[in-house]
Amino acid sequence: MAYPGMRGRMQSQQDSEFIERVIHVNRVAKVVKGGRRFSFNAIVALGDGKRRVGVGLGKANEVSDAIRKAGEAAKKGMFTVPLKRATIPHQVEGHFGAGVVILKPATPGTGVIAGGTVRAVLEAAGIHDVLTKSLGSGNPHNVVKATVQGLQSLRHASDVAATRGKTVDELLGIRRKNAVQGDGTR
Repeated sequence: MAYPGMRGRMQSQQDSEFIERVIHVNRVAKVVKGGRRFSFNAIVALGDGKRRVGVGLGKANEVSDAIRKAGEAAKKGMFTVPLKRATIPHQVEGHFGAGVVILKPATPGTGVIAGGTVRAVLEAAGIHDVLTKSLGSGNPHNVVKATVQGLQSLRHASDVAATRGKTVDELLGIRRKNAVQGDGTR
C-alpha cells in the first residue's frame, strides 16, 4: 500500500545538484500490546541528470526520515550509466527476483516510455529517449532493482572492443570507404 500523496516526484530542497524522485512509500504496522505501531519504508532514486544515478531504501518511524535515509543510501550507491547521446547504447534486460525490465534505445524525440517506477530511475539518470517494458512482478522493490541491474549491465562499444583487442569498426563490422574488396565491390 502506498502512503497517500507521497508517491511520484519530489525535488530535494537541500541538494539542488541532485534530482530526487520518491518512487514508493510503504506503511508497515507492527501489532504490540497497546495497539499498532506504524513505521514507513521509502524507495528513492537520486541522480545528477548527467549519467550518475543511485537507488536507496530507507526505513523510519516518520515518512520524512525514511525518505531522507533512502536519499543518503542512494547517494552512497551511485553509479555511472553509459549513454549514447540521450539514450542507452543497446537493448538490455534487467532481472531481479520475479521482476524483469526490458530497456531499448530510442530515436531522439521519443521521450521516456516507461511506467512510474522505471521512469523515476531513468529520469534521475538523465536518459531522455528510451522504450521500456516491465514484465513479471509489479512489486516496486523488484522493478527498481531490475532496472538498476539492467543499467549496470550496459556497456559502450569502445569498452567491448578494448576488452576483445579490436577497434570499434572491426567490432561493429564497419568497412571504411577507401577499403576495397578484391572484386571491386565495397
